[in-house]
Amino acid sequence: MLSIIIVLLNLLIETSVSLTVVVPPDPIVAHVGSTVILPCWISPPENAEALEIRWYRQDQFSNPVLLYNQGKIQDVQEESYRNRSSLALRSDQSGGLKDGDVSLRLEKLRVQDGGLFHCYVSGEHSYGSEEMTLKITALGSAPVLSPKSLDGGRVNISCRSSGWYPEPSVSWTSDEGRVLRPGGTSHTRGADEMISVHSWTTVSLSDAQLVSCSVSLRPGELKEGSLDIQGIVSSGPSDSSGLWKALFLTFLICSLLGLFGLILYRYKHKQTDREEETLERLLKAVVEDMNIEELRQHAVEITIDRERSHPDLKVSKDCKIMRDNPEYKPTGEGFPYQLCAYGAQGFTSGRHYWEVQLKLENTPPKNFWMIGVVKEENLPTRDSSALTASAGFWFLCSDGPYGFCTNTDPLIRFSLTPRPERLGVLLDYDHGQLSFYNVTERKHLLTISCRFSGSLVPLFNPGVGDKSPLKILDLPKPAEPDEPSQPLLSNMAAVELDVKASDNL
Repeated sequence: MLSIIIVLLNLLIETSVSLTVVVPPDPIVAHVGSTVILPCWISPPENAEALEIRWYRQDQFSNPVLLYNQGKIQDVQEESYRNRSSLALRSDQSGGLKDGDVSLRLEKLRVQDGGLFHCYVSGEHSYGSEEMTLKITALGSAPVLSPKSLDGGRVNISCRSSGWYPEPSVSWTSDEGRVLRPGGTSHTRGADEMISVHSWTTVSLSDAQLVSCSVSLRPGELKEGSLDIQGIVSSGPSDSSGLWKALFLTFLICSLLGLFGLILYRYKHKQTDREEETLERLLKAVVEDMNIEELRQHAVEITIDRERSHPDLKVSKDCKIMRDNPEYKPTGEGFPYQLCAYGAQGFTSGRHYWEVQLKLENTPPKNFWMIGVVKEENLPTRDSSALTASAGFWFLCSDGPYGFCTNTDPLIRFSLTPRPERLGVLLDYDHGQLSFYNVTERKHLLTISCRFSGSLVPLFNPGVGDKSPLKILDLPKPAEPDEPSQPLLSNMAAVELDVKASDNL
């Protein structure tokens, strides 16, 4: 009987043992878009490789930010943190899991990431849990000051700034450092939770000559704009010299506008001729037959780098198929240039060929996609004007009813008939050529010529709203070819599109 009691007591002691989990006492502060590490560790140090490590938000235990169990990270995860969370070292001196370091790394921070995070660690007979706070901030734009002249030698100054989080404070000062009283301040929260601020004040020359508006989150985190009001304040109707100055200024502005209009007209006329010439060359390019067998001699296997794909893309387990997430809501009109994925393979020389399927069986071809190459260190942006060859982007884009385009200068839209169902891409790095082919029709579409440098990786964008995904195809392994000394397109009557790139690419 005594032995049974001892066994039960031992069991009770074992099941009640708890791990001591430690987190920083103060909140962690990080900016929108940045990467942060939430430190959490076991004290005294204990090997955590065989333990369960669960990071989760408030009341979301079964839908964790990250779950590590059975020696690996599990696929059970809150969707908004997929491809953004991982285990990391809390310091350079940390020994990682072997020393009980179970810290969480979060990338591409959003406003919605702010709040409580729970660090939960459990073993066979013990567990421990602590919570910590992550505060998200965003430093907005520099204030823009706009004056409006009033009667009596006074001027109303408006101060506007956007992209802040949380709500910032606004202060007005004179050139002597004296605090000016604002007429009012308003804050507006956008759909992305970012805050815009608008403040205004009324001053005269007796109050200040230089007026400054500062928008800040806390000491050291501020943006400031200044305005000299000396030339703005009206001196009254009795000042005849002011009238003549105004008339002279009006005449000068009209003359400058006329000159600018003449220059703009000539430039536009020249640009129109250039666009028509480029478009004619593009249309002539879509006529050449292709030797598919010769191209596939340079076939390479391409897979998607999950770590660098956009969080709103769904990528298959084999990293070959991608499409937009049905829940993804575009933030503006036009093609979603930022919804990109990179290839995991980089190229610094030679010829490399791959094919992309743009149509599923019994479905029409994709209307929206962007395929090409990009310098490895570059990131896509929503601004299409930034996707230039000088910035390290070369691609062919299908923009639905708006047709097709490449990043030529100027950008030209054109049509391709029929719409490609399978697209072939040939990168000839050494000869500076990126070529596109309609594999189904066995036609060469066009070639972009440019001077390449650095490591190039394949660039993919499946667009939004199509039934068909974008699929990278597995091609037959090529036989060892004899490398010709001339570009692969030299024997074809291909029309090349010269894209100017800066020498320091």
